[in-house]
Amino acid sequence: MHLLIAAAGSGRRMGAAGNKLLLPVAGRPVLAWTLDAVLACPAIRWIGIIGQPVDAEAVAAIVAAAAPDRPVRWILGGDTRQESVRRGLAALPPEAEGVLIHDGARALVEPELLERCAAAVAEGRAVIAATPVTDTIKQVDGGGMITATPDRSRLWAAQTPQGFPVQQLRQAHTSAGERGWSVTDDAALFERLGLAVQVLEAPPSNIKLTTPFDLTIAEAVLAGRR
Repeated sequence: MHLLIAAAGSGRRMGAAGNKLLLPVAGRPVLAWTLDAVLACPAIRWIGIIGQPVDAEAVAAIVAAAAPDRPVRWILGGDTRQESVRRGLAALPPEAEGVLIHDGARALVEPELLERCAAAVAEGRAVIAATPVTDTIKQVDGGGMITATPDRSRLWAAQTPQGFPVQQLRQAHTSAGERGWSVTDDAALFERLGLAVQVLEAPPSNIKLTTPFDLTIAEAVLAGRR
């Protein structure tokens, strides 16, 4: 299985001047923890890290420190996540049949979740990691007034990894470019094209590190694992 790590994270909501994936958590950069989890998954045999030129040197140092036992390639990203993933797909080796796409900010991902996603993609399925929504969700209008309360029993919070057959995902990105679609994750492209995507339940710890509070949670989770 091939895997792409989206690593062009902004530090705006984190209050950081640069890429939040380079911030320290439990004494190491966020991206280092993400890479550890990926390298602990035997099913993944090739890794691409998609980022911006300003971070290339720092990412190279993180990769070197990890001493990977399989290829890890740096891929120059685009102006949007969608464009970055498209570039990542173009950089995959010719033999790639399935790909997992993982957000580098989900540094607490467990190798077992990566393994489950990889196994599903190897069977030809498209999948995403997700968790059931536990809060009551309110839909509001532009003025902040409630307009609806969706049935939460059918709501899931989308996460990563997300996995797809390579050729199908490439075709989906081509269609998106031709039709001017802009989406926040790759599963949305499949949805718009009427292609099936299955949800695989992720553990509660698979959070995205977005705010300083998330770093505090990550510290606690990592301490518990040690």
